[in-house]
Amino acid sequence: MDILLNIMYVLSGLVSFTTGIYAFLDKKHSKRIGTGLFWVIFGLLFIFGPYINPTYVGMSLLFLGILTVTKNVSFGSQINSSDEYRKEQSKKIGNKIFIPALSIGLVAFSVAQFTKLGGLVGLGIGSVTALFLTFFYTKEEVKYVGYDSSRLLQQMGAAVILPQLLGALGALFTKAGIGTVISTAMIGIVPEGSKIGGIIIYCTAMVVFTMIMGNAFAAFAVITVGIGVPFLVNIGANPAYVGALGLTTGYCGTLLTPMAANFNIVPTTILEMKNRNGIILTQFPIALSLILIQMILMYFLAF
Repeated sequence: MDILLNIMYVLSGLVSFTTGIYAFLDKKHSKRIGTGLFWVIFGLLFIFGPYINPTYVGMSLLFLGILTVTKNVSFGSQINSSDEYRKEQSKKIGNKIFIPALSIGLVAFSVAQFTKLGGLVGLGIGSVTALFLTFFYTKEEVKYVGYDSSRLLQQMGAAVILPQLLGALGALFTKAGIGTVISTAMIGIVPEGSKIGGIIIYCTAMVVFTMIMGNAFAAFAVITVGIGVPFLVNIGANPAYVGALGLTTGYCGTLLTPMAANFNIVPTTILEMKNRNGIILTQFPIALSLILIQMILMYFLAF
């Protein structure tokens, strides 16, 4: 499993490294040096991460941050295929174009469910499977893989690194004992032994902290240690239900924040939407209704 997982990281790194090379070679790109450096370094961290001194990894991430803050990472001159060609291909392929995308989820679920390889390896295998299915249905040339991967990655921009950074931040918060601090602060707010009070505070905190972190996994450990365990599990709630419903409540926070860049900001860039918060505004009423449902389910299922 570890070998396969490392292979997936290397493949991801190669995509990023290739993006950097395309940026360097793009003479029309006004920020080609900064953009190229960003993607090359990011790719090398994926490929050689386990073998690089953590201090140098941290310094590299700081350098990537400087490149981003100084606006030296941008989209180059790579263009999509013509509208006429895409319309022609659309008529030829039809709805079969969705098969590769669906295969990612199906393969990932199957690998995670029926093997011991785990979900991350399954996701990687699903992605590779989708690539081969794409070739099968589109009959395109292999040379377009690198070009279009570079075009899409540059279009998404530096936001693609945000999930990794937020995940690390969540681990750091947990290590620093933020959960204990939150628990102490909540003692004077939540009535002792109150099921409803505990559920409301726990779910609300999961949503708010997820909005701040941009990642429900990052928020989960901190809020569950600080609120979920002392105010729900310790008064008799089933920890399996508390954990599962708490995490899905956190996902509702993901729908409401620009910090979840890969869900809410990157799509607006790819779709060239005028309102950068358009996706969040559309998801807002759905998220609120789901939060209420999670609270109700937790009350009736966890106790």
